Amino acid sequence: MPEQRIRADIIAADNEKRVSALKVGYEALGAKLSGEGIDIDTITENVAEFFVAIPSWGVGTGGTRFARFPGIGEPRNIFDKLDDCAVIHQLTQATPRVSLHIPWDKVDDPRQLKAHADALGLSFDAMNSNTFSDAPGQEHSYKYGSLSHTNSGTRQQAIEHNIECIEIGKIIGSKALTVWIGDGSNFPGQTNFMRSFERYLDSMKAIYKRLPSDWRIFTEHKMYEPAFYSTVVQDWGTNYLIATELGNKAYCLVDLGHHAPNVNIEMIVARLVQFRKLGGFHFNDSKYGDDDLDSGSIDPYRLFLVFNELVDAEYRKTRDFHPAHMIDQSHNVTDPIESLICSANEIRRAYAQALIVDRKALEDYQEANDALMASETLKNAFRTDVEPILAMARLKSGGAIAPVAAFRASGYRESVGKERPIVASGGGGIV
Repeated sequence: MPEQRIRADIIAADNEKRVSALKVGYEALGAKLSGEGIDIDTITENVAEFFVAIPSWGVGTGGTRFARFPGIGEPRNIFDKLDDCAVIHQLTQATPRVSLHIPWDKVDDPRQLKAHADALGLSFDAMNSNTFSDAPGQEHSYKYGSLSHTNSGTRQQAIEHNIECIEIGKIIGSKALTVWIGDGSNFPGQTNFMRSFERYLDSMKAIYKRLPSDWRIFTEHKMYEPAFYSTVVQDWGTNYLIATELGNKAYCLVDLGHHAPNVNIEMIVARLVQFRKLGGFHFNDSKYGDDDLDSGSIDPYRLFLVFNELVDAEYRKTRDFHPAHMIDQSHNVTDPIESLICSANEIRRAYAQALIVDRKALEDYQEANDALMASETLKNAFRTDVEPILAMARLKSGGAIAPVAAFRASGYRESVGKERPIVASGGGGIV
């Protein structure tokens, strides 16, 4: 039995207040879906088996380039972060895996991390390397790039750091490495586009050679920031080229906040699925750029449309289709635990809505070029309130019907606030 950071009786008491209303809502939704030929219990079972990973850095307060305002009970180290991640999973039953970031989460003995995670009922998702900022004591600076740097010593340092992440991941049970770099330029003419990309590919090939046979490597594109004129891996096309160059263990990672406002992300997802290079997602939301807002907070319909493509791939039994799912958000004005709870719920909501799309009807309308009814078929699923399904999936798995309410009733934040020293407000950046 995993260690529980919130007493089970607190969750049970909160559930008791809500279970009658949930059953009524669940039965009503079940009757509606039954009329459409959909079994609600099957959908609930599918939702209960859909999981999304939590980023270790997500449980701390984020920040902008201008400021960071820490909250009460900020995690002091990776062990505190794992405790907070365990709370999210205990309440949502949707987040059993944690994604680590090195060197932020580095410890002397990685086996301590695995032991602590095991005790909490958690496991580890993809490893994340950091060559976009300088770590204390490193010989070469990444100010002007890392894997694509003009200096061979800097490139080798970045390569060795990624290999170190692989070695740590092997000890704790991870099976993937995510590589995102901040390499790019701020002025026209600052770098040679072709040569910098050539250096990047050579560096990535060196990392790829050290990848275990049962691992995958995810490359992540980003339109801009921290480089504001050009970035080395700037869009999904370049990302696809990288994954193709590297080999069959290399895949593209799609971060929903790394695109221009009007980019058709769901079509990018479809393209990567079609050519079997979709590795996974970093879920968040965006308004103007890489805002990393909570998932579903700005455009829940887009999130649904992304999942419509994923469920369509499942429906068509696409070969070798097993994308990784992770949240990647910066929480500047909310309690990070509450935001991650809500985000996990919104991601599952989009999945549930996509599951109830009438696939046969949609395909018929598409083949008949009936644009209106094809659109309405999607909207019918999106407009359906699937909250009873989400709540029932949590309840049946031992979670909370209303996880944020249960979290607040538990007093967890106040409790850890007494144990963890107050962090002074400082400059920008994330933890």
